Amino acid sequence: MPTYESLKQQDPDIFNAVAGEMQRQVEGVELIPSENYISAAVMETMASVFNNKYSEGYPGRRYYGGQTYTDIVESLAIDRAKRLFKAGHANVQPHAGAPANLAAYFALLEPGDTVLGMDLSHGGHLTHGHPVTYVTKIFNFVRYKMKDIETGEIDYDEMREVALREKPKIILAGFSAYPRELDYAKMNAIAEEVGAYAVADMAHIAGLIAGHAARNPFDDGFDVILTTTHKTLRGPRGGMILSREAKLGKKIDKSVFPGFQGGPIMQMVAAKAVAFAEALKPEFKDYARQIIVNAKHMAAKFMDSGAKLITNGTDNHLFMIDCVKSWDITGQEAEELFDGVGITLNKNVIADDPRKPLDPSGVRLGTPAVTTRGMKEQEMDQLADFMLSAVSKRDDKAALEAQHEDVKTFCRKFPVPGVS
Repeated sequence: MPTYESLKQQDPDIFNAVAGEMQRQVEGVELIPSENYISAAVMETMASVFNNKYSEGYPGRRYYGGQTYTDIVESLAIDRAKRLFKAGHANVQPHAGAPANLAAYFALLEPGDTVLGMDLSHGGHLTHGHPVTYVTKIFNFVRYKMKDIETGEIDYDEMREVALREKPKIILAGFSAYPRELDYAKMNAIAEEVGAYAVADMAHIAGLIAGHAARNPFDDGFDVILTTTHKTLRGPRGGMILSREAKLGKKIDKSVFPGFQGGPIMQMVAAKAVAFAEALKPEFKDYARQIIVNAKHMAAKFMDSGAKLITNGTDNHLFMIDCVKSWDITGQEAEELFDGVGITLNKNVIADDPRKPLDPSGVRLGTPAVTTRGMKEQEMDQLADFMLSAVSKRDDKAALEAQHEDVKTFCRKFPVPGVS
């Protein structure tokens, strides 16, 4: 476990916050599906001397001197990313997922062009065209939804009709709260028919793709994959843009830099390279498969208890519970309840939710982080039991405090990489 002695002496307030967060992670359960734990090697790289180096440009084409080692680590990150995802080109510089998405839009579109993406309430992401985002002032976004929220089936016939009518330049596959798989072949066929780019935002399931536990959109002809490098990929926080063919690479590179960013955060680029090397190891495939096994198992446990799950299950790393129908509480109340016993998840809107986003009907759960800690099906049963017990005892403060202690005892059996 890191000691942070220099920080403790220099800035005890920040040290105490760091120590408190370390304790929270060690003694608590992380079920937010977009969160994970990095390895000690990734954490060490993030704190390395690459933080001191400014590196505008790309390997071999920098605007400053002294780039011998920055070129080495960025080149390694690029090569490893291409191997992981069978890509013809990789840009590993985006600081986060949202900037990567925006850079890709500007690489592929002209102002006023149309993007067809998933509706936020049906599982999409803010950057897929929600009206609160500034990008909707530049591009025209139209949306598709689930045909049947009981199964999660997408109406691909309707998607085709919308595409033929609206003539999008991008058809966007991807989600932040959708528990099923998309049919990339059907989406790519529609994109080809209307002359659109087929783009996949795989931020949530990149690790599942890298671990061969989920289908790779490139195998079905997609042009571009957008992703974060944390979440299931288990790397540092950051973004990445991949293209199936190298010919799109120059347009994407120019859009990232100088279009949207200055110098890359080189310690994060180096840490991405370390994480990609970890994901190339055979054991990462076992990890990716176990994420899905755990999610399916826990989802089934909740459904057996009578809870109402959106799409009635999951095919990936996450699932969503309608808390109002399941337990007669809101998603906000459920989030606070579970947080009080050391189990972290997030409130989330559900399909066609009558409630507002800050006080929605549902919660979203995922298994990447607990799987990283070594938990399997037996532990998924225990976690579900903890949560169901908390719901049944939600008005008994003493019982909830006792259960929080039980959760702490349970968690100490499963070390957090790089922390405990």
